[in-house]
Amino acid sequence: MSLRLRLTFKLGAAFVLIWTLAAAWMLNDLRKQMMFSLDQRLVASARMVAGLMEQMPDLVSVGEGKRFGAEQLNVPGGMACQVSSLRGEILAHSHSTPDQGLESRQSGFRDQIIDGASWRSFTLARGDLLITTADRQVEREALNMSILLAASVPVGVALLGCLCLLWLGIGQSLVPLNRMRDALRRRSADSLEPLQIHPLPSELKPLLDTQNQLLQRIAKTIERERRLTGDAAHELRSPLTAIKTHLQVARMTEGAARDQSLAHAEEGADRLHRTLEQLLLLARVEGSLSFDDGLQSSAEQVARLAIQDANAGDNRRIDLVLPDTLPETPVEMPVGLAVAALRNLLDNALRHTPDDTRVELSLFITGDQVVFRVRDHGAPISSEDLQNLTQRFWRNGNSAGCGLGLAIVQAIVQRCSCSLTFDSQTDGLRVDLGMPLRR
Repeated sequence: MSLRLRLTFKLGAAFVLIWTLAAAWMLNDLRKQMMFSLDQRLVASARMVAGLMEQMPDLVSVGEGKRFGAEQLNVPGGMACQVSSLRGEILAHSHSTPDQGLESRQSGFRDQIIDGASWRSFTLARGDLLITTADRQVEREALNMSILLAASVPVGVALLGCLCLLWLGIGQSLVPLNRMRDALRRRSADSLEPLQIHPLPSELKPLLDTQNQLLQRIAKTIERERRLTGDAAHELRSPLTAIKTHLQVARMTEGAARDQSLAHAEEGADRLHRTLEQLLLLARVEGSLSFDDGLQSSAEQVARLAIQDANAGDNRRIDLVLPDTLPETPVEMPVGLAVAALRNLLDNALRHTPDDTRVELSLFITGDQVVFRVRDHGAPISSEDLQNLTQRFWRNGNSAGCGLGLAIVQAIVQRCSCSLTFDSQTDGLRVDLGMPLRR
C-alpha cells in the first residue's frame, strides 16, 4: 500500500468517524426538535378550535356527533380533531378522525393505537368541552424522515468533498518526496554527490541530510577500499618481485649463492603469506562474519595465548606482569579476536625493540574493563606519527612489517567496543588495550 493511500485511508477514517458522530448528534437533535414542533402544532390547533368554540357556541349540538371538514374546524389538513363533553360524548369531529374516536379522558399528550394505527394526540380541557387533536405516527415519521434525508444529503456531499480534497492535498504534500525519488532514480550508479533539492519541507530535511550522510559514508568506504586495493597490490608486488628475482638468480647459480637465493625467496614467500593472512583477517573483522565460537577465556588466558602466538612462537623476550588479585571473569568478546589484537601489539613491540631488550606485558583492572599494557623500548614516536599508527600499510621508518597489524587492532577495537590508546615515551611506546569483562 502506498504512503498516499495509507495516509488517505487513516485520515479519511478519522474524518468519517468524526463527521458521522457529528451528523448523528445533529440529526438526533433535529428529530427531537421536529417532534417538538409537531407536538406544538397539535397544541396550537387545539387552542384554535377551543377559541372557535367560544366564538361560535352553536357550532356543535350536544349529542349530535356532527362531522366537519378540516377547514370548518380550522385545523391543518391530515390532522384529526375531536370535540367531546366531559362525560365522553363526541360532539363534533373532523373527517380524518377515526370512527372509533380519540381517547380524550386525560388532558395532555398521549400515544394511542386506534384500529391498528398509532396516533399522537393532545387533549385540551376548556370549560365543559374536551378538544383533542391528533396526528398519525406514520405521517409524523414520514415527514421527519424526509427532513432528515434532506439534511443528510449536504453532510454526505461535504464529507465526499473533504475526502477528495484530502486525497489531493496529501498528493500535493508528497511532491517533494517524489522529487527526491526522481533525483535518486536519475543518478548514475557511481554518482555519490550529495542531493540538492529545493524547496524542501522541514519534515523531509532530516531524511535528505541522512541520505547525504549515507552517500558520504559510502563514498569514504569505496575510497578506502580502492586505497586498500592499491596499497595491497603494491605491497604484494614487492615480495612477488623479490621471489621471482631470487628464483631467477638461483636458476643461474649453484652452490652457496643458489642456497642463499632460495633462502631469500623463502623469506619473501613468508612475508607474502603473512601479508595475505593479515589482509584476510582485516577483511573478516571489518565484515559481518561471526567470530563467536562459544569459548570463554579470562584475561590471563588471553595474555598467555597471545604471548604463545607472538613472534611466530619466539616469545623469550616477553615478560608477563600480573597483579596480585586478577579475577577469573572472562572477557566480553570472542577469544580469537582478543588474542589476535594483543598478539599484533606484541609483534609490533618486538619489531621496534632492540634484540637485547625485553618487552613488558602487564594487566590491571579498571572499572568493568581489563587493560593490557604493552611496553616496548624502541625509538620515540612523534605526535604526528601517533595519529597514523592505525592506518593501513603505514610504516614508521624502515619497519619490516606490512603495516596492517595496528590497523587490525583498531578494527577489532571498533567492532568489540574496546579502547586503544598510544603514549609515546622517551624510550619507547606504551600501548593500552582495554577489553570489557563479562558481567
